[in-house]
Amino acid sequence: MSGQLDILIFGAHADDAEIGMAGTIAKHVSAGLKVGVCDLTRAEMSSNGTVERRQGEANAAAEVLGLHARTNLGLPDRGLHITPEHIAAVTAEIRKFAPRIVFAPYWDDRHPDHVACSKLVEEAVFNAKLRKFMPDEPAVLVEDLFFYFINDWKTPDLVVDVTEYYDTKVHSLQCYRSQFGQAPGGDTVATPLNQGYVERVKARDALLGQRKLIPFAEGFAVKAPFRIERFI
Repeated sequence: MSGQLDILIFGAHADDAEIGMAGTIAKHVSAGLKVGVCDLTRAEMSSNGTVERRQGEANAAAEVLGLHARTNLGLPDRGLHITPEHIAAVTAEIRKFAPRIVFAPYWDDRHPDHVACSKLVEEAVFNAKLRKFMPDEPAVLVEDLFFYFINDWKTPDLVVDVTEYYDTKVHSLQCYRSQFGQAPGGDTVATPLNQGYVERVKARDALLGQRKLIPFAEGFAVKAPFRIERFI
């Protein structure tokens, strides 16, 4: 599905966006905003699951969250680099959907693909507004770029109360059985994702909300000042 989006979220792999901000996604969809997710790779290097199964899981999670669009650029898993070709692919996606707000993974994470995705999106957001870059496509000015946490996190610059939508977040994560579950017959390869990872995500989100007395919150970082109209 195409058309302008209010929010476009990028992840290196299907499940990145859900880990970091599924509650925020559900909250904005519930408010009537058009939200999309773009996965940069097909996660073909994953120790568990196949490309086909992971695509099915991503589609199921999209249904749970009510996404307006979910796309996949098919860039190489464990082969994301800050190259003109990869920057152009991400830029084209931004221009395709012309979102007001873009999200990317936090720039410091144990997974190199998450770090590369973060930088690629940052470069693409900048290039998307340049009229002489890929001049056959209209330039797009993104209002704000936010960064969500996947594996590693620091003190966030802002948090979103997602308590009301936390069951939806958990439901979306449960769609990724190949990553977070155990296959019958003991065929699952042990990874950090299937060793209680979802429970640790829940613990993190509870901890992020603690200082504001929120049962569950998702945290975000910014590099540019975040504009508000007033404090109260």
